[in-house]
Amino acid sequence: MSSEVTGGSSLLKQIPRLAEKTEAFAVAFYDYATDCGWTIHADRWFHAASTIKIPVLLGVFGAIAEDRMTPNSRVHVRNRFRSVVDSEPFRVESGRDANSEVHDALGQTMNVEDLARHMIVTSSNLATNLLLEAVGLEQIQQTLRSLDVRGVELLRGVEDENAWEKGINNRVTANGLLDVCRLIAEEGAFGPELSQQMLDILHAQEFNSGIPAGLPKDARVAHKTGEISTVAHDAGIVYLPDREPYVLVVLTQWEAGAGGRHDTIAGISRAVYEYLTEDEDA
Repeated sequence: MSSEVTGGSSLLKQIPRLAEKTEAFAVAFYDYATDCGWTIHADRWFHAASTIKIPVLLGVFGAIAEDRMTPNSRVHVRNRFRSVVDSEPFRVESGRDANSEVHDALGQTMNVEDLARHMIVTSSNLATNLLLEAVGLEQIQQTLRSLDVRGVELLRGVEDENAWEKGINNRVTANGLLDVCRLIAEEGAFGPELSQQMLDILHAQEFNSGIPAGLPKDARVAHKTGEISTVAHDAGIVYLPDREPYVLVVLTQWEAGAGGRHDTIAGISRAVYEYLTEDEDA
C-alpha cells in the first residue's frame, strides 16, 4: 500500500498498528496550535458514505451566501428523486434513514436550516437529497470547485441504487475532507457568521463513538461520521480547553461485517491527541 507521510515518526509507527484490522485506512490532521500537519494514505479514495454531507453542507451555505436562498427558505418535503443515471425515480427508504422526523413531515415544508441540521446531526438521507435538489447538484459541485476543494467527488444523491450499480458513487480522500473542514474552521468560505452556523450544526452531531470517544470529556468536536457495510469514517474539528483546535480525518475500509470499527477510529483519535499534547502536559 502506497502512502504519503509528513512528519510524526511516532505516529507513523503507531497508527498502522491501530489500523491493522482494516483493509485500508487514511489519516490526515492539521494542528492550529503548532501550524503543523501529518498525513498517511491521505490521497487514497474511499467511498464517502455520510461524510459527503459535510461538502453538501458547504454547498448549501454557499447558496445562502450568494442570496439564492436563506436559512428560513421553505422546502417541500417529498420522497421522490431522479437517478443521475437514467432519471428513473427512487425513494429514500425510511428503514435505512437515521431520522424519522423528516419522513414524518412528508407533504409539508421544512426550512433549509432545519434540513441541514437533520442532514448532519442525525445523518438524515432524506434531508440530504432534499437539499441537493433544492440547491442543485451541479451548483454544489461548482461551489466546491470555486473554493478549490480537491479530493471530494459529489456525483449523486443518497440511495440512488441505479447509480450505485453503475459504479457512480460519492468519494472522498482524507486530504479532501481535511480541506473542507479547514474552510469551515478558518471561516475561509463564507465569512464568520455562516461559518459559525455550520460549526454549530457540526457540534450537535449525535454519533460520537469515533473521534470524540478517543478524547477527554472536556473536548468538543464539530464533526460528521460516515458508515456503510465496508467503510467507517469520521472527520471534524477538535476543540480543547486553553488550546487552538486541530482538524482530524480518519477514513477506514473494512471487510463487510467486520467489528472493531469505532474502536479503531477512537484509538487513532486518541493517538493523535496524545501526540499533539504530550509536550504541553510535560
